[in-house]
Amino acid sequence: MKKAIYQSFVELSGNRLNSYLLKSFTKSKASKFINKSFVKVYNINEAEMEKPLHQYGSLQELFVRNLKEDARIINKEPKSIVSPVDGIMANVGQITENCSFHVKNQDYSLVEMLGNKNRAEKYKEGTYIILYLSPSHYHRIHTPVSGTVVGKWALGNKSYPVNELGLQLGKRPLSKNYRIITEIRMENGKHYSLVKVGAMNVNSIHPTFKGDNVRKGEEIGYFSFGSTVVLLFEKGTIHLDDSLTVPMDVQVGLKIGTFN
Repeated sequence: MKKAIYQSFVELSGNRLNSYLLKSFTKSKASKFINKSFVKVYNINEAEMEKPLHQYGSLQELFVRNLKEDARIINKEPKSIVSPVDGIMANVGQITENCSFHVKNQDYSLVEMLGNKNRAEKYKEGTYIILYLSPSHYHRIHTPVSGTVVGKWALGNKSYPVNELGLQLGKRPLSKNYRIITEIRMENGKHYSLVKVGAMNVNSIHPTFKGDNVRKGEEIGYFSFGSTVVLLFEKGTIHLDDSLTVPMDVQVGLKIGTFN
């Protein structure tokens, strides 16, 4: 019963009309008047912001803010893998031989998540990392490893929340929500996929990178609402840093592992 009620609620809260109304308000000049309280409630570090708080003309502008140039240091070790976002590393684990993984009592199929069996097979027995962004976090997305973009596609049309309750009671939001997948080939010839999962509406993911070759730490997009990133690596490709524990806070550029 609890699950059915929750799913009914998120269908209402995530529909296109309600999402449109919410988006319209956050982009309006009227929303500027809650910027100060938003920063206070979510304990956002104003010193890191690219601009003073009063210069953000709406809540949306504040939410997708850039940071000062030196606010995030990208680990420079040649084979390091870095966090692509500020957020919480919520789950890390091994993908099964059936190309699936288990999170919050739900099984996720890579065939469903990536939309193609051949794409999913590539990551069999590989590694997955789930990073969750709350409203308090910086919402720009960066590249965890340098490489060449070999594929980019979008899937899904749902908008279930991806917070704690959403992951537990939603209809597999990581593989049902609107999402944009970028697949990148690293210098060792192996691939990884960066799955950007929308949380509130189909327009919440905004790509900003248009080239073929990406550098570690380079911005590739941003979320206009809180959301989640899923990283998928091929088997035997990476070694996660021994200091990692989950859940844990991470920032863009923090070393989370190395590639072989």
